[in-house]
Amino acid sequence: MSNSTSILFMIIMVAFSAYFSATETAFSSLNKTRLKVLAEKGDKKAQLAFAVSEQYDKMLTSILIGNNIVNIAMTSVCTLLFVHLLGDSGATLSTIVTTIVVLIFGEITPKSLAKEMPEKFAMFSAPFLKAIMWVLTPIAFVFTALKNLMGRIIKVKDDRKMTQEELLMLVDEVQQEGGLDEDEHELLRSAIEFNDRDAEDILTHRVDLEAVCIHDNAREISKVFDDSRFSRLLVYEEDIDDIVGVIHQSDFYNDVVMRGKDLRDIMTPPLFVPKSLKISDLLKLLQKKKSHIAIVNDGYGGTLGIVTMEDILEELVGEIWDEHDEVVEEIRNEGDDTWAVSGSADLYRLLDKMNIDEDQVESASITGWVMEQIDKVPEKGDTFELEGWKVTVTDTDERRVQEIRVEKLDEEENE
Repeated sequence: MSNSTSILFMIIMVAFSAYFSATETAFSSLNKTRLKVLAEKGDKKAQLAFAVSEQYDKMLTSILIGNNIVNIAMTSVCTLLFVHLLGDSGATLSTIVTTIVVLIFGEITPKSLAKEMPEKFAMFSAPFLKAIMWVLTPIAFVFTALKNLMGRIIKVKDDRKMTQEELLMLVDEVQQEGGLDEDEHELLRSAIEFNDRDAEDILTHRVDLEAVCIHDNAREISKVFDDSRFSRLLVYEEDIDDIVGVIHQSDFYNDVVMRGKDLRDIMTPPLFVPKSLKISDLLKLLQKKKSHIAIVNDGYGGTLGIVTMEDILEELVGEIWDEHDEVVEEIRNEGDDTWAVSGSADLYRLLDKMNIDEDQVESASITGWVMEQIDKVPEKGDTFELEGWKVTVTDTDERRVQEIRVEKLDEEENE
């Protein structure tokens, strides 16, 4: 083989080495979901690349075999060339030159480029790679069998399922890269975390409920409807712990006021649920029972509160306002890292703004959280400090917190 032929052969081998290295990196780092979307849109190259990626073990074996063949062939020819030109000392120089050339042009550079555009390079390389896989099928079969045998000998736990935390992190990364706007990001996070919330976390507490007694007259019930502006009211027998039904405003005026029917005749039976019921299961239950309200038990036969269909939907899409709602800003900014927080605000939303792990908190409400920290019934002026924050109770209503003030402590105060 002439010197010029040897050099040309080595250049071709380096090119093949670069191809195999870049292809390995491309298929190892590509986004299969993105590639699948392109394939489903009818992109032939994407369809082929996705099919190849589904045979990952066979593909990787073929790439490694091909890469080793071309590297060994290039090294052999390079050694012969340098020995022919320089004698015995050419072997050492050949090793140095080969190592540098393969590292720069056959490994580092092509892998770096493929890492920047893995899907595009995978689609570019897929046709040739498919042919190589077919040619090397017998050899790849042997190596795959050896790999499976080693897998049986060395037990490896296959735990590659994506966890909820990893999925949330992925959504955050996509939003930071500009793939999602803020609203889409919040909607996806709410949907992913939907199964984590219990009925107890989103209920309207018993002290805030509007209810009427089964023995009240039409005038009294009508006044409650007018004052509360609710379309549905709970009906109790003796007290709020003895809920016997739910009445709808239109049924009340049409049947009780206009036609004189008894209140019991228009009530729908109440739906009782435990406080630990997941809101995803509660939503299905409300749909199945064709009900709008569920009464949450406290575990002792009493009424802890209620959860409505609207409460559950707000966990997904955020606050839902109608024309009768009074718009209240539950967490109001009063300066740098200082907020006035309503007692009805979402505790987990506040903890998220304070960067406090919600797993450290046992309560599900602002009032419960404050009581948990100060170990007594909250009073106006009570304060406590937690993880660099100062919380002050600014308003109370009997035994409940109406408003708190949350402010970040500076370093000196924190110390």
